Amino acid sequence: MAKMVRITLTKSVIGASEKHRRVVKALGLRKMHHSVELPDTPQTRGAASKVSHLVTVEEL
Repeated sequence: MAKMVRITLTKSVIGASEKHRRVVKALGLRKMHHSVELPDTPQTRGAASKVSHLVTVEEL
């Protein structure tokens, strides 16, 4: 089974740039404190690092 990561939106996207809002939406996050479990791929890690100031990443 592939490794997974849990990404949680911990800060609001209000005031964030449009690019960061699109990255958060692409990760599947909708509201604050919403979490998604995604495969641990370089693409997922890269997207999470772009908005690292808005999200929390946990390895499962």
